[in-house]
Amino acid sequence: MGWQMAATAVIGAATAKQQGKIGKFNQAVSERNAKVAEAEAAQIEKKTEFDIARFDESYQKLVGQAEVAFAKSGVVSGTGTAYRIAAANAREKYMQENIMRYNSKVAQSKKIEEANFARISGQMAREQSRLAQIKTIGSTGTSLLNMGNFGGGQSYSKTYTGFGQSGYGRDPGDIM
Repeated sequence: MGWQMAATAVIGAATAKQQGKIGKFNQAVSERNAKVAEAEAAQIEKKTEFDIARFDESYQKLVGQAEVAFAKSGVVSGTGTAYRIAAANAREKYMQENIMRYNSKVAQSKKIEEANFARISGQMAREQSRLAQIKTIGSTGTSLLNMGNFGGGQSYSKTYTGFGQSGYGRDPGDIM
């Protein structure tokens, strides 16, 4: 039985090693996914700043067009209705920029949370592979012990001689 024990040990060791590699690979994939999510969060921030800059350009054009329109119609800028319109536009600009920043922060937070979840998933995959390795090593050890008959050296007969045979345990009134 020596070659069978050796084969069992080799297969068990190879399986445990492979389980470790799978765990490391899954953890590396999760880590990569986390880094991608973090990079996406940074891109969201950059895009928001770009969008705000473009929005500011559009706002400045609007302000210029309004001032030209007021000048053409003879209205003095900074007084009366022209002032109220300019103030309302400025408040709207401020509010829109804050909404853009808020939405950006929410999207960034989601990406950071996605990155954190990916890392946790990777750590869990690694721990699962470690548990699988331990289980494999335990099963292999148990198999080797059973092959070596380390159970105390006692051999048990497979012949059943218990209840119901040879009249043992039958009711005396039963006839065969």
